[in-house]
Amino acid sequence: QVQLVESGGGFVQAGDSLRLSCTASVDTFSNFAMAWFRQAMGKEREFVANIGSRGGLTNYADSVKGRFTISRDNTKNTLSLQMNSLKPEDTAEYYCAAANYKRNGDKTRSGFYDYWGQGTQVTVSS
Repeated sequence: QVQLVESGGGFVQAGDSLRLSCTASVDTFSNFAMAWFRQAMGKEREFVANIGSRGGLTNYADSVKGRFTISRDNTKNTLSLQMNSLKPEDTAEYYCAAANYKRNGDKTRSGFYDYWGQGTQVTVSS
């Protein structure tokens, strides 16, 4: 069982930065591929970024590419999302997700992931 807890959300102005963190309660964090998703009010959950179990492979949604950076520290069981140049359209609940690294499939789909955090709200004001 993997427990994920996000933190770092908040209310910011357009152009500001935020850093989200996700702490995993699991024996071997490096056995899990990780991702960030977000869900705006009234919309479906959407992929933001994913990272391989060792941190070497990353992938981003076009809407955040060049502004967001996903990273992980396997020694601290943490996943991060550095968000720069935030826009009002980035306003959403942000979730971290985990899946066993041996799983094959589309890592941009929410169904790929077995474990989810409770979410942290990011609100960007114009």
